[in-house]
Amino acid sequence: MKTNLLTIELAAYGGLIRRMGKDQRVMATHVSLFTALFIQWQRSDFRSPFSVTRKDLMAYSKISSTATYHKCIRELDEYGYIRYEPSFHPGKGSLIYWPENTAQQQNNPAAEQQM
Repeated sequence: MKTNLLTIELAAYGGLIRRMGKDQRVMATHVSLFTALFIQWQRSDFRSPFSVTRKDLMAYSKISSTATYHKCIRELDEYGYIRYEPSFHPGKGSLIYWPENTAQQQNNPAAEQQM
């Protein structure tokens, strides 16, 4: 069952990446950070929300500037790819809400516009 869920979510992730490829606002750093978020989401058994730390995400995404990290994560939230709730507490971590029904959006392009 877990393998089936992984397959579904990987397909949905692929759809989101294709959407990012068509989005003129999205740069390589956004995609890299989004991929790091996907890895963290996968490690949290695809639960949403899940907790992340800036240190881990910057390491996974190979972003070295905290200013770039904050700009990209804020923009991913603004553009509707994730929902980001900063904690402002270094030990606690921030919450990330993954887009709901990503598999359905993959199969229904009209749903993508509602996101």
